[in-house]
Amino acid sequence: MIILKNLCLRRSAKVLFDNATASINPGEKVGLVGRNGAGKSSLFALLNGTLHEDRGDFSVPSQWRRAQVAQDMPETDESATDFVIAGDTQLVAAQAEVAAAEASDDGERMGHAYMNLYDAGAHDAQSRAQALILGLGFQVRELDNPVNSFSGGWRMRLQLARALMCPSDLLLLDEPTNHLDLDALVWLEAWLKKYPGTMLVISHDREFLDAVTNVTLHIENGQLTRYGGNYSTFEDMRAEQMLLQQAAFAKQQDKIAHLQEFINRFKAKASKAKQAQSRVKALDRMERLAPMLANADFTFEFKEPQNLPNPMLTIDDASFGYPPPAGAPAGTPSSVIVQHVSKSVFAGQRIGILGANGQGKSTLVKTVARELKVVSGEVVEGRGLNIGYFAQQELDVLRPADTPLEHMIRLARDTIANGGAGQFSSREQDLRTFLGTFNFNGDMVKQAVGTMSGGEKARLVLCMIVWQRPNLLLLDEPTNHLDLATREALAMALNEFEGTVMLVSHDRALLRSVCDEFWMVSRGGVEPFDGDLDDYQRYLLDEGNRLREELKQSGGKVAEPVVVAPLPVADKRSAPSGKLKPLKQSLEKLDKSLAALSAEKAALEARLAGMTSAEAIAETGKQIQHIGDELAREEEKWMELSGDIEALEAAGA
Repeated sequence: MIILKNLCLRRSAKVLFDNATASINPGEKVGLVGRNGAGKSSLFALLNGTLHEDRGDFSVPSQWRRAQVAQDMPETDESATDFVIAGDTQLVAAQAEVAAAEASDDGERMGHAYMNLYDAGAHDAQSRAQALILGLGFQVRELDNPVNSFSGGWRMRLQLARALMCPSDLLLLDEPTNHLDLDALVWLEAWLKKYPGTMLVISHDREFLDAVTNVTLHIENGQLTRYGGNYSTFEDMRAEQMLLQQAAFAKQQDKIAHLQEFINRFKAKASKAKQAQSRVKALDRMERLAPMLANADFTFEFKEPQNLPNPMLTIDDASFGYPPPAGAPAGTPSSVIVQHVSKSVFAGQRIGILGANGQGKSTLVKTVARELKVVSGEVVEGRGLNIGYFAQQELDVLRPADTPLEHMIRLARDTIANGGAGQFSSREQDLRTFLGTFNFNGDMVKQAVGTMSGGEKARLVLCMIVWQRPNLLLLDEPTNHLDLATREALAMALNEFEGTVMLVSHDRALLRSVCDEFWMVSRGGVEPFDGDLDDYQRYLLDEGNRLREELKQSGGKVAEPVVVAPLPVADKRSAPSGKLKPLKQSLEKLDKSLAALSAEKAALEARLAGMTSAEAIAETGKQIQHIGDELAREEEKWMELSGDIEALEAAGA
């Protein structure tokens, strides 16, 4: 078990833990909660050995293997699959020992090395790694892409997959959901529920914490308080504790006031001096209770829109996508992601936009937000439409070198230049006051945005949107960097907003509290989703399990539930005909070859288990490795052929 007893920990002059005590039992799934700066990440640093306690006792079982998501952005030309496999430190060590044993020409050492390599899971390492990669939202065709070819958010997903790949007894996860879509989040929850070791997770997603934790450790005022149960249970117990402590505090204050009144009345009277003095001593001896102060609430509101066009938008047989890349030959068509969409958006609607990764949710929102042009068809805006857009990458609208005040001054000038009056005047003092309502006080209004935390940047974007007094809010993953208090403030503000909301989010608590209808972006179209978020979560898991079974039956490599990969969108009329049959014939041959190789490998592995001769073990190990390499090559061909067939079938071949 993990033991912290009378723990003291400092970071520079700040005391994070002061005689804190807690214990974590093997196999427990612990949610670590507390205000920003309370010491959550520092406790992780203590657990992974990068920090050491200043005083007190701290211990983790020495034999426990630890895994944690690396926070650095990987820079490598390794394939995604190889990068994740390298996260299995036990396998990497076994592979190194095999290489050293072969170089030594020591038969006995080679025999032991091959046995250790088999025990480390070399035979299924690729399938395990690819299950993780696909589960976190990548597509089959991306498995062998270089890590450097992915954007920052996708590379952080690979870091998460690499941590999950590492055999561990203690898993530390710091905001693992930040770069995930809802489909990948559902898969991750299913994976973590099966994790057999001890887990500590920091997250601002209450439904995620509820799903994967059974213990909550609360950090406050340098102390650690353990609560049995998930985050919702913690909230209930915490609220009850606050009421009890506040009641005890009020009772004590009444007693103090009564004693003090007696002292003040009778301390000058000789006949009562003795009693007064005894009450002074009683006051001195009294252990004062502190008032139970809740975390300072952060609230804001959207002002009433100046007008509400109805309908807000009319989408008529529109196709959404991206223009040809710069430098493409003339006549290169646009890339179509979503097509033939006919929808109307009315005043007061609360629309949640669902869909697996890559299906086009952000493309739809960007087009409505005027960031992208419609590929075909049209989007007709209502008269007086005023859009407030929160981009998935909020830095798209922020300048790192500028301050919050400079951002607001520029926004006010642009609004006035475009004929809008805004919500307030452009006077600097008014803008400072408005920033203060979003907790940008004092010197913070002149702090460079680039030095701020992700949560502070997100809060600034919200501030700028609210100032514009929109009547249509387009929010694409607005909670990625928001803490729980700010997420709750956003939900409250959206519920009181009189305009229209279109929301893309992996935060199910926000979707549940704000949205009363859902659109599903899937297979190149947009349709109403007839169900709630629980129905959608079941749909994602069912689709993932269906894909897993299909891949297993056809010789694929995926061994864990994955979310269904999106189908490519293409014009059916442009699909070449007559190409499917030879591809399917080649795939059948590969299926037979893979089955034969797998059977041969299984037979060798069964024989290996009963061998005692070091020379025979070494020779059989070499044969298994050779067949494993051949299997990998054949499986790669199978995956490429499957991708080609899938693309042609989607194109209507």
